[in-house]
Amino acid sequence: MQRSGSFFGRLRHFIDVIDPTTLFVSEKQLKDSLKLLDDFKNGIVPPGVSDDKLWEAQKIKQAIIHPDTGEKIFMPFRMSGYVPFGTPIVIGLLLPNQTVLSTVIWQWLNQSHNACVNYANRNATKPTPTSKFLQGYVGAVTSAVSIAVGLNVLIEKAHRLNPATRMIIQRLVPFPAVASANICNVGLMRHCELSEGIDVLDSNGNVVGSSKIAAKHAIMETAFTRVVLPMPIFVLPPIIMSYLERMRFLQKNRRLLLPIHSVVCLVTFGLSLPVAISLFPQMSQIEVSRLEPEIAMATDCKVVTYNKGL
Repeated sequence: MQRSGSFFGRLRHFIDVIDPTTLFVSEKQLKDSLKLLDDFKNGIVPPGVSDDKLWEAQKIKQAIIHPDTGEKIFMPFRMSGYVPFGTPIVIGLLLPNQTVLSTVIWQWLNQSHNACVNYANRNATKPTPTSKFLQGYVGAVTSAVSIAVGLNVLIEKAHRLNPATRMIIQRLVPFPAVASANICNVGLMRHCELSEGIDVLDSNGNVVGSSKIAAKHAIMETAFTRVVLPMPIFVLPPIIMSYLERMRFLQKNRRLLLPIHSVVCLVTFGLSLPVAISLFPQMSQIEVSRLEPEIAMATDCKVVTYNKGL
């Protein structure tokens, strides 16, 4: 039960995966969905079960269950929880007239959430020590805060810029800070995969071996999505808000600025996430000839599959 391997096929799939309504699925609904899918896999389809019912069960499973561990992902760290739980942080990051302290706090909150999301959605075919999790967390937060504070200080010293230009640039500061920190976050949170390798599977779903090369591809693809993801989120709202704030209606009703800003952030975040994670399939394929010699010796398949993670 898989959708098309095209970008638009993946986009449709990930719109299901990030659907926030799956956050409200009960334990009974989840168990019923898993049982239905197991029965379907074993060739048993209960009478009256439609294709739509099977797709709904698949949607629930993919949104909640980790593909490697088979365990539930903690609600705030599921992809379906990324937008609802992440939007308040994005709004905070994009607030104008940030102080050094507020910049540090919002960047810390953002990278704390990202670290947990990256860890919860990693390739989990190999165990990850707690020490590696803490290394990634500290590295990502340090890089984000350092870059954001450094850029803010530079802007404050740019006396030649007029106030309006300076404010727009200040609002754009979160993007390079978050993008660079996201790369560090993914790399450090999943560094264990580079040293241990990740499982690669043949066409029958059997583990062929463990590959460090596949792990490198998985991490690079995930890191790229983490650069693309914040681009519209941190670039579009500041530009949109700079125009909206000039409207006479909003100049007279300043209290509406924060609600409008929040809606703009929510919409851009909600549109950006499925597009970014659809750039690469979660279950990616790679030619055996590009992997370690021992992998090629262990299978007759020309292409193997690995879980890229999200």
